[in-house]
Amino acid sequence: MNQLLAIIFLFSTQLVSVAKESHLRPTANDLRPTSELNRPAFYKAMEENNKTLVNDQLSELENVPDGVRQAFKGAMLMKKAGFRAPPAVKLRLFKQGHKMLEAAIRQEPDNAEYRFLRLIVQEHAPGALGYKNDVQSDCEYIRKSYKSLPDEVQHAIANYSKKSKYLKLEVS
Repeated sequence: MNQLLAIIFLFSTQLVSVAKESHLRPTANDLRPTSELNRPAFYKAMEENNKTLVNDQLSELENVPDGVRQAFKGAMLMKKAGFRAPPAVKLRLFKQGHKMLEAAIRQEPDNAEYRFLRLIVQEHAPGALGYKNDVQSDCEYIRKSYKSLPDEVQHAIANYSKKSKYLKLEVS
């Protein structure tokens, strides 16, 4: 009888231990990204020629919800392609980012911020890549949508337009 009680006791403590451990393991919900995009930091990384800022943003983008991540990560990968690296690596990064950004724009063609990201990349992409087809239409769409965008996006666009060859704002 004592042996039976000892076995039951050991078995029940094992179950409690397993139950406690399962609460410590992350679930799919725990692994889901929860933070919002830090737009000022993102646009600073896009503006500056600083590989560390770009890499930091790529890491931060892993914590951004999927619906937003694709466009921003695509643009940042294309930015990263501009840094010193073997040409094959640059081209791979650029193509990977291009695919992501264009997919996000196809999913949300009326998203002016995504089109702004594409404009930034297209304006700075080497001509040999042939990635300048949408510059004019994106500029028009951004100008048309400007006042309906969130303040932090308007601020990024206004700052960018001061240096842009194509995007000129008539902000009143």
